[in-house]
Formats: sequence, structure tokens, C-alpha cells
Amino acid sequence: MNRQEAPGEAIVGSFIDLLRIEELDENLFRGRCHAGAPMRAFGGQVAAQALTAAGRTLAPGRLVHSLHGYFLRPGDPQRPITYEVDRVRDGASYATRRVTAVQRDEAIFTLSASFKRPEESSARQRTMPPVPGPEELPDPFPVWEQSDPEDYERAAGFRTLDMRFIPADSPGMPPELPGVPQQFVWLRTGTPLPQDDPLLQVCALTYLSDLTLASTTALHLQPHRIQRTEPPRIILASLDHAMWFHRPFRADEWLLFAQRSPSAADGRGLALGEFYNQEGELVASAVQETLVRERRRTERG
Repeated sequence: MNRQEAPGEAIVGSFIDLLRIEELDENLFRGRCHAGAPMRAFGGQVAAQALTAAGRTLAPGRLVHSLHGYFLRPGDPQRPITYEVDRVRDGASYATRRVTAVQRDEAIFTLSASFKRPEESSARQRTMPPVPGPEELPDPFPVWEQSDPEDYERAAGFRTLDMRFIPADSPGMPPELPGVPQQFVWLRTGTPLPQDDPLLQVCALTYLSDLTLASTTALHLQPHRIQRTEPPRIILASLDHAMWFHRPFRADEWLLFAQRSPSAADGRGLALGEFYNQEGELVASAVQETLVRERRRTERG
């Protein structure tokens, strides 16, 4: 089978293009990812496409409830990525899939995802903090474009979504605990998504979850790239990523991403995040460990 394709990054017209993959054969798919850092495929997109591939091997009626992924090598945004799906188990209620993302015959990412049939049960959740809504907050993209036009121009994929950062001194913000930096961000896709495709909603949120979670682990050193006015002080890369999906949601409607980082040590940082819809329902949780290394002065420019 010929898996080669001419080099070049994927063309991004709308958010749904970021999740688009091509079926090559049974259990075999191919996609393209834009850069997150220079010459590195954006990890959230790789994870979202891998989850899309896993979901495409299941019959309707099974919904994703969790995923666990490991980033093994940097992906090349100039080359296609092949997603190989292993149908590990299909039980009466639960099903499991394992996906390996491959470039140049080497694994760059692995994903395990679990799917289940919905069922009725009792429910409880943490209460969403009474923070300002997205309509009360400024769009950070025009400031980003003005302060760093080159970085803004490179981030074609990020410009297909909407984002609002909540200032730390806003009313309703929980107090920051000592040694636990936090950031609260409203997120949604910039274009509507099909209402009858729950897999697409979950894959979209998987992409969104990687936009700010890694930066939370390094807030004691520098702010998120969109809010940064100085050259980066650190090398930051995702090591692993896990998510749990608790309740139905729409990723094209505003979701609050409440994020905290309880630890940074040994060149690694840990971040925890919770997604709430505007009705206050906790719809998903995420955990990520990142590589956090301070750059040498010569690397800072």
C-alpha cells in the first residue's frame, strides 16, 4: 500500500478541517497536522485525530468516556500521519481501542480510548466557580496579532477557535493556593459543528484541551504564548495527556477550562483541568504532564 504523499502542511479553512482524516483501509487512517511549536505537529490535533480514527471503528451508540495518550516523538507537520487502530475489546457495555500514530515507520504517539453505552445513574459534581462569562472578556487574538504578528500568522489552526482568558483578579475567581498556579479560560470552536455527531464533539474538545493546559505547568516562569510579550524562557512539550468525559456537551459552545498545576520538578510539570458548560455542568476533566526546561540565554534570542 502506498502511504506516501507530497510534503506540505494541511490546509485549514474551518475547525472541522483540523479533525479530518482519510480512511486508507480497515483500521488504517491518515491525517495531517499543523505545527504547534516550530516544526512540531500540535499534540492536541494528533490526539484528536487518533481518537477520531478509534471512533470510526465502532458502531453508533458507543460514546467515548476516557482516553490516555503518550507523546513519543515530535510529529513533522510537513508529512502525513498514519493512524493504525487495534480493536482491543468489544464488550456488552464497554469497548477499547488502541491507536498508534506513525511517521517514517516510527511511532510518534500512542492512544488508548474506552467507549461505553450510556446508562442512567445518580450524579454529583464540583460546583463551577462564579467567574465572569466570556461575553464580559476581551478577545486576546487582536493583541496577539499586534504584539507578535509572525507567531500569530504561524498559528493558523488556533485561529479557527475562540478563546477568552479570565484575569486573576476577576470577581468570583478562586484564591490561588501557594505553589499552585492557575488559569481559567473560556474556549469553543470558531465554527459550528454537526449536532448529530457526538464523536466529533469529543474529538474537538480533545484538541481544545491541549491549547492551554501545558502552559499552566510553566506559569511560574512565563504566561501563555498568546499573552506573552517577551521571547520564551522555556522549552515546553507535552509528555502525556489523559481525559475523562462525564456528561454530553457541545464544543462549539463556550466551555470554561479551570486549570491548576500542583507540581513542577525534575524538568516536568503536572496540570489538572476541568471543563464546565455555561449552565455550570462539569462535562470533562483533563490531566497532562509536560516537559519544562528553562532555555539557555543563547536560545532565548
